[in-house]
Amino acid sequence: MSFKRPRSSHVNSSSQTSAASSSTDRQFDGEARFVEGSILRITMKNFLTYDLSVLHPGPNLNMIVGANGTGKSSIVCAICLGLAGKTAILGRGDKVGLYVKRGCTKGFIEIELYKIGGNVVINREIHVENNQSHWMLNGRPSNQKTVEEEVKALHIQVSNLCQFLPQEKVGEFAKMSKIELLEATEKSVGPPEMYEYHCKLKNFRNKERELENAVKDKASFMEKAKQRHERNKLDVNRYYEKKRHLDVIELLKKKKPWVEYETTRKELEDVKRERDEAKRQLSALKQAQAPMLRKIQQIDDRLKPTDAQIKAKTTAIKDASNTCKQKQDQLDRKHKEIDDIKQTLKLKQTEEEDQQKRISYTRRTIDDLKTELAKVGDQPDVTPQINAINVELRSIQVERAKMEGVKADLRRERDNVFAESRALERKLNDMSNMMRAKEEKLRSRHRDTHSALQWLRQNKSLFVGNVYEPMMLMINVKDPLYAKYVESHIPFHDLRSFVFQRKDDMEKFMTEVRDKLNLKVNSISAPEESCSKKKPSLSIESLRRFGFYSYLREMFDAPDEVMSFLCNQYKVHDVPVGNDQTKALIKTVIEEPYLKVLYTTEERYTVKRSQYSKKMITSNSALNPSQYLNITVDAEGKQQLEQQMKASELKLRDIEERLKALQKEVAGLDRRDNELLAEKKHLSEVKGKKRQLEQKISTKQDSLRQMEHSVIDLSEIEKETKEKIAAVNSQKVSIVAEFMAQMKLRAKLTIQKVYLALDTVGLTEEKAKLENDCRAGVSELKSLDQKCQRLEQRKVQLTEQCKGLLKRGKSICRMQPNESLPEDLCNAFSKLPDTLDEIDAMLNEEQSRAECFTGLSESVVDEYDRREQEIKNLEKDLQDKSDALNTYRQSIAEAKERWLTPLKHLVEQINAKFSNFFRSMQCAGEVDLHTENEEEYDKYGIRIRVKFHSSSHLHELTAHHQSGGERSVSTMLYLMALQELNRCPFRVVDEINQGMDPVNERRVFDIVVRTACKETTSQYFFITPKLLQNLQYADEMTILFVHNGPHMLPPNQWDERAFIRRAMKRKAQA
Repeated sequence: MSFKRPRSSHVNSSSQTSAASSSTDRQFDGEARFVEGSILRITMKNFLTYDLSVLHPGPNLNMIVGANGTGKSSIVCAICLGLAGKTAILGRGDKVGLYVKRGCTKGFIEIELYKIGGNVVINREIHVENNQSHWMLNGRPSNQKTVEEEVKALHIQVSNLCQFLPQEKVGEFAKMSKIELLEATEKSVGPPEMYEYHCKLKNFRNKERELENAVKDKASFMEKAKQRHERNKLDVNRYYEKKRHLDVIELLKKKKPWVEYETTRKELEDVKRERDEAKRQLSALKQAQAPMLRKIQQIDDRLKPTDAQIKAKTTAIKDASNTCKQKQDQLDRKHKEIDDIKQTLKLKQTEEEDQQKRISYTRRTIDDLKTELAKVGDQPDVTPQINAINVELRSIQVERAKMEGVKADLRRERDNVFAESRALERKLNDMSNMMRAKEEKLRSRHRDTHSALQWLRQNKSLFVGNVYEPMMLMINVKDPLYAKYVESHIPFHDLRSFVFQRKDDMEKFMTEVRDKLNLKVNSISAPEESCSKKKPSLSIESLRRFGFYSYLREMFDAPDEVMSFLCNQYKVHDVPVGNDQTKALIKTVIEEPYLKVLYTTEERYTVKRSQYSKKMITSNSALNPSQYLNITVDAEGKQQLEQQMKASELKLRDIEERLKALQKEVAGLDRRDNELLAEKKHLSEVKGKKRQLEQKISTKQDSLRQMEHSVIDLSEIEKETKEKIAAVNSQKVSIVAEFMAQMKLRAKLTIQKVYLALDTVGLTEEKAKLENDCRAGVSELKSLDQKCQRLEQRKVQLTEQCKGLLKRGKSICRMQPNESLPEDLCNAFSKLPDTLDEIDAMLNEEQSRAECFTGLSESVVDEYDRREQEIKNLEKDLQDKSDALNTYRQSIAEAKERWLTPLKHLVEQINAKFSNFFRSMQCAGEVDLHTENEEEYDKYGIRIRVKFHSSSHLHELTAHHQSGGERSVSTMLYLMALQELNRCPFRVVDEINQGMDPVNERRVFDIVVRTACKETTSQYFFITPKLLQNLQYADEMTILFVHNGPHMLPPNQWDERAFIRRAMKRKAQA
């Protein structure tokens, strides 16, 4: 009994995608023929082209056939993404949300895999909003990592091109290196442990290199360490020789304080005996000199009071002398005071003479002024003339004030106009900067167009009609937010086009810039009849209920010819722009007639009608951010600003001319004003001279009266001066009397001092005689006393020195204060010299010998011992590394045996099948294991060599040597050679026969059918848009037809038996 698997599908209002599954009559015994991991069912909902579809593939060859665009590759995408594959494997969109059917918020994939003990059902729900997926595994929530582990356990590898070859990756198979092909083959058909052993071998080899380098480095380092060790041995021997000398030096230094102590102690005993003898002699001499010394002492006692009196007299004489000096100073000051009084009188006499001279001069001046006043009184009155001049001056001031008011108004007007001009200039500069920014974007994107623009600006006079720069410079959007709509609607090749009013101008331009300058530029001729004011098909008011708020034409400004071209070519007057409300109502909006292109906030929609079914076909795309037109420059505004600038300049020139004319008139008034003022001054001087003379006479008379009133009385002043001098002379008499008294006192004291000095001389002579008599005894006594003091001091010094030497000796020998010299030191000291000279000589000799051993320290011995221990550690470490290296080499040999032998056998099997396939096509091909060094396991690879022509040789399969069809044949046959080895549960190959010629395609198809339909092979998916006629098919094949269109039956209405009956009936009728 034949069994057919139906495919489910659901209805969609706009289109319906369906896949029909049919097979030749064959008997299924459950799922026994499926390999573990094979696909039993694929369910897709809102996925790419599918609304809802369920596929039930067969256990062997599944051929998926359908026209381009029906959804064959969508099934491949569903298999990949449903089994936790990455989007990069498919080579399509990089975000999983892009695989959801357009217009839907989420998509759904469910795949059922055959597994002994219970099938595995994987469910993936894809959300567009955040590109997230929700996973279900056997009906329970899961995550992608768990799904990946479950898929890996079934040996499914959607990232392996030997198992899963999507349409976009067919060309990459031939680009795979030999190493990549080997790894893909191991994962696909090799035993599970083969790839693991290969990875271990690569790791082992890396570790082996590390160990070899480590052993080599250790051995080299150890050899260098041994050499340094031998060199240091001589230094160690020299160090110990030096240490022996230093030990002797230390003993000598320890004994030297003890020898010094003993020598000093003996010297101390001698000094004590000598001191006692000197004390005895000093005592005997003192008893013999006692009477004479007592008499000398008596004279000293008498001399002391006399010396005191002499000192007192000397002090009194000094005080009297000081008093005399003070009185002399007082007399000098009185003399100076009398001189000052006389000088004051002389100054008063001089002042009186000067006063009389000034009075005489003032009287003569008054007489002269009276004479001049008499002459002035005879001249006529000039007051009427001055009044006339004042009237004329006031009229000039009024006229000047009027002119100054006019000038101030003109200056204010000029300042205002200048400020407006500067503001207009800044606005124009801002616009120019924005234009330069747009030009810079043009230059960076298309340098030839920018070069042509520069040429046009220099040669614009060559053209008759209007010539416009590239449209992207002439178009100014009214709001930067509108720029993305305009850029999306007008292609860049037109945005960079020059627009001409006349065709002959355009031809001339293209001849110059394209033919002569070799610049690649675009140019456009505007329509002869202007379309810039063309009305839209529908008013915008009628579309506001859908959220449309403007047509594209109203969003930007452009010259008439440019706008005419855009209306004619791109219908910008008929393209509405909407908002989010439009997006929400899009299904209703696209039903509106006359709407062919429309925009929402972030998308562009294009609506077409099928020429056959008259159904709506809608496509939409996301809007990209604006790159060129977001910089807006109002061209009309710029032109108005330039006109305003010109008007401001004309107005400024007019104001300046009027100011110059007013300035000339003001200068004439100033000249007349100066003339009148000079005349008025002269008349005023004539009129005011009499008054001035009268005032001067009055002033002089007042001054004369004041001077006569302040005359000095010299007789009175002379009388006062005489009285002052008499008073000062009286004071001088009293000072002289005091001075004479002090002089007499000083003379008396001096005489008394002389008598005392004579007494002192007599006593001193008597004392000198006595001292001369006992001088010899005193000298001897003094000498003995000094000797006693010196010996006492020496005894004290030697005592302290002995204590210090004893303390130093015990300190050097590290002894306690009360401890006696140890026996070992006594023995050591006994072998050394006993005198200081011998010890110093031996010490110098030993130090000289020790100094011969320079550059040596205890660190030499420490370094020697440390290196000796280091060499031992290095020898042990080297032995451990060598043992580890031998162990790794043994592990590598075992792993290599377990990996290489099965791998060679596997490659031989692949080669046998691959070669047989090529021989059946009258071609040649072989597969071998290739490596340049057997020990470099990361360099092993599979090499495919093919020959398609009898006259050529075998060539390695590469991405460049063979043609596309030859690469496709080689790829397909290599995959078929892997098919019967059957480790992976299924393989997918998408449209690999596209580049084959009919002969090769037929041959390859026969091989695929024969190989993939064997019972020993795994599941195989072969996707193709077309098939040759009269191909050979097998009963084990499952053919899946994919259809797409508005008249597809829903899956629940599909009746395969009814379809076959109708087909048989039509065949019988035919």
